[in-house]
Amino acid sequence: MLTMSTRSVRLVCLLICSLAISKTDSTKANELLKQEKHADHAYFVDITIVQNAVSKGAVCLDGSPPAYHLDPGFGHGVRNWIILLSGGAWCRNTTDCLNRSKTDLGSSTLMLPFIFLGIFSKSKTENPDFYNWNKVFVRYCDGGAFTGDIENVDSATNLHFRGARIFDAIIEDLLAKGLKDAKNAILSGGSANGYPAMLYCDHFHSLLPKAHRVKCLVDAGYFIRVKNPLLTNVFESIFKDVVTLHGSTKVLPKSCTSRMKPELCFFPENIQRDIKTPFFTVMSAFDSYQVNSIIGSDIGECIQARNCTENQNNAFKELRSEFLRALPKANDPKQRGVFIDSFNHHTQLELWWNKINATPVNNLGNFGPNR
Repeated sequence: MLTMSTRSVRLVCLLICSLAISKTDSTKANELLKQEKHADHAYFVDITIVQNAVSKGAVCLDGSPPAYHLDPGFGHGVRNWIILLSGGAWCRNTTDCLNRSKTDLGSSTLMLPFIFLGIFSKSKTENPDFYNWNKVFVRYCDGGAFTGDIENVDSATNLHFRGARIFDAIIEDLLAKGLKDAKNAILSGGSANGYPAMLYCDHFHSLLPKAHRVKCLVDAGYFIRVKNPLLTNVFESIFKDVVTLHGSTKVLPKSCTSRMKPELCFFPENIQRDIKTPFFTVMSAFDSYQVNSIIGSDIGECIQARNCTENQNNAFKELRSEFLRALPKANDPKQRGVFIDSFNHHTQLELWWNKINATPVNNLGNFGPNR
């Protein structure tokens, strides 16, 4: 029913392997990537540590300063910006966060140069719309989807929950580097951080008075609260833990928290109606992370083998129906837009955005995994 081709598996494995190799020799990793036909234009971008964020309390889980990777724009793209908040799930309890603080998902001291490809490619052929834009990859090191804001630090763990401050500090740093003069700007987020791309969308827009167009983009982060009792409503318990641990309530929209419990305001479907800035969603109706979380972590095996049971296929159909119902209504295509495919995969911007993987729709090319 839902398959991933050998080519796709090979490319994903290549990316994972190359990231591991970069810890010892990023140059060799880059060359390995260039050997892969679909990654000819991959390149490494050095890290920018925002040292002055520490004085504002904007720090990673372990107390280290936040960071991002910036590749400056050029030519007619010099005043255009695309900012991507990197994904990486959430940490929902002290043990999870302590473990995370010892990785590059919780500490900038462990971060290395990052591979840019996909929507960050500098190839005009591969990435005709954004090749010469200023491209920013914001590292995720707070575990709370950039929503945490707790002042006190437990001396026993030294864990800091300051994701909301990190977002503000990084945007402030970028504004000083030219973002304030942006002509066009996109705030995007992948997976767990598709949510803050929506949460901060209007605020981001308000910081760019010179911009002609500002839009926000959710990449495989539109996770839903399922209502069918045959499906597992796992995200509500995750979001409840995250909101409690990270102190997220204070940064969630009051227009939502006045109507429902804070954890429910972590679902995009419950905050999207109040966003005034245009935003768009790209995601699979059978997103692998959402499918694994709601239907079962071993579900990929039957998809790969094409031997899913009737009950599993019915669960897929029900999840798809609920997902489509939760998306914004297409009343104004200039304000809300979606591109939904039916492949079992997760995220598209970093890896799959190129001409080779484009999916033609009515003779128009739309990015997406063509597999």
